[in-house]
Amino acid sequence: MINIIVISAILISMLLILIRALRGKTLFDRMLAANSFGTKTVILIVMLGFITNNTMYLDIALVYVMINFIATIGFLKFLTKDSLGKE
Repeated sequence: MINIIVISAILISMLLILIRALRGKTLFDRMLAANSFGTKTVILIVMLGFITNNTMYLDIALVYVMINFIATIGFLKFLTKDSLGKE
């Protein structure tokens, strides 16, 4: 029962973050919302692994965290320098 409540709360917060990403006033607000959405996705994957008692989901969550981090750093570098390569 508590699992359903936790997953529902995570999904509601993901919906609110998605609304913030679509209606964000600045580009950095949208980027922060996208990063928060990725974090909530990782939490959802970990909860799914906890419910099913399958440790494979934890490995998937770790890979997703690394991809989310690298994408965030790359996007911010692109925003600040207008390029991803050497200058």
